[in-house]
Amino acid sequence: MIGLLNVGSLVIGLIAWLLPVVGLMQSKKNDYIIWGLLSSLSLSACAIALIFQLYYQYHLVNIEDWSALMDTTGAVIFAATVLLVVTVLLNILTLIVFRKRLQIAR
Repeated sequence: MIGLLNVGSLVIGLIAWLLPVVGLMQSKKNDYIIWGLLSSLSLSACAIALIFQLYYQYHLVNIEDWSALMDTTGAVIFAATVLLVVTVLLNILTLIVFRKRLQIAR
């Protein structure tokens, strides 16, 4: 059951990346409510994916599997950083696209 935290984190992290891409693909439509919803869901999915990793690290500490903790912590930090940076950049990109659309529509 605990091993599913890693799989869940990966799947939810990918969802965090896909939601802004979907928003960008629908940028031709001037539906700003959908953009806000997709952006919020994307950032929330990123946070949930990171929390799953924290819970997994906490589990390793509880069972005192120090070797697994020492072996995986560097990769977890790198993956979490990539997930957060890419998610934020994708959401900033969608914000820029929708702001330009909003200025053109006025």
